[in-house]
Amino acid sequence: MAIIVFAVLVLLDILLLFNNSKKVFLASRDTPQRLSNGDNNDIKISVKSNFSIPVSIKIIDEIPHQFQVRDFEINDKLAPKQEKKYQYTLKPVERGEYSYGKLNIYARTKLGLISKRFIFSENIEVPVYPSFITMRKYELLAISNKLTEAGIKKIRKISNSKEFEEIREYVQGDDFKIINWKATARRMHLMVNQYQDEKSQQVYSIIDMGRTMKMPFDKMSLLDYAINSSLIISKIAILKKDKAGLITFSKNIHNVVASSRKNTQMTTILQTLYKQETNFLEANYELLYTTVRRNITKRSLLLLYTNFEGLTSLERQLKYFKLLSKNHLLVVIFFENTEVKKLLNNKAENTEDIYIQTIAEQFAYEKKQIIKELKKYGIHSILTEPKNLTVNTINKYLQLKSVGLI
Repeated sequence: MAIIVFAVLVLLDILLLFNNSKKVFLASRDTPQRLSNGDNNDIKISVKSNFSIPVSIKIIDEIPHQFQVRDFEINDKLAPKQEKKYQYTLKPVERGEYSYGKLNIYARTKLGLISKRFIFSENIEVPVYPSFITMRKYELLAISNKLTEAGIKKIRKISNSKEFEEIREYVQGDDFKIINWKATARRMHLMVNQYQDEKSQQVYSIIDMGRTMKMPFDKMSLLDYAINSSLIISKIAILKKDKAGLITFSKNIHNVVASSRKNTQMTTILQTLYKQETNFLEANYELLYTTVRRNITKRSLLLLYTNFEGLTSLERQLKYFKLLSKNHLLVVIFFENTEVKKLLNNKAENTEDIYIQTIAEQFAYEKKQIIKELKKYGIHSILTEPKNLTVNTINKYLQLKSVGLI
């Protein structure tokens, strides 16, 4: 009798789940057209039940293998004819094409003896681009003059780097030094010269894609941090009425994007950065120098993203840095080794720990020596943790702009 009752319940459960049209259950995955590298991206799932009875559901989304998420599952209950939306976030750490598998929905009745699988949104390709979400955040802050909220320092402008804009009538509070006496004599009342900051300075992001940029930090490579920062500083430069350009290189020159502030420039830079890949070859700085000399004829700000772990590695490239700094304002941006910093903060408990800390102190000391060596030849530098790269780069750009060096 128990077997018969169980068989009847199973048949009833099958009839409730399967004796319906194909559209008894609807679901879809709403993914952005592209994901932002290093940022939290919202993925939405919509589920609608056309069952006339309440059902329990289990959502299993086949997330791209790059995320290594193997236990994604959402469990919930739906009333008859009910529709619900769900959301989860993904944070990619490398650029490229990401492939979604199937969106699986398993439905069960209250009996819970049988479940039926519904499959939706199969085989969707989503590209992961450099960090455009963070770029938009900085763009909005720059437009609303709220960059200090993102850690950008408020820098007082002290330069006299001005260009003439127009002649206008004197307003109480204007500096007497800008009175235009010839125009005043002609108009028979005070007229002053109106000036504006010099614009259209060239700002180039130069990215070393050699083996030194393959080093990881918080699951992302130094190259991806440099790419994200280059995208954001290019947008800030254009918002500040400067021209943004890009050069990527390793053993060979990969891409040269001429500086501009036209409407399509950021799209060009974004697409170029998306395709960049590092390799394990030594960067050719001699080729970089000849490329800069041939393609950049006007004095420009060069933001060079690279990395040096010791003074010896800098000395091999120093002659090319000195040549670049003769005609341009060069800023060498390299990275602080956070693992070494952690070792320095640990308490030494035995001889081995003391030995390790001594070596770590040597590495940290050489990083400081690199800054001094560059400064000796009038070359600006930024030593930063990868997570603070963007903020420190923007601060340096605004500081150089405020003192009229660009």
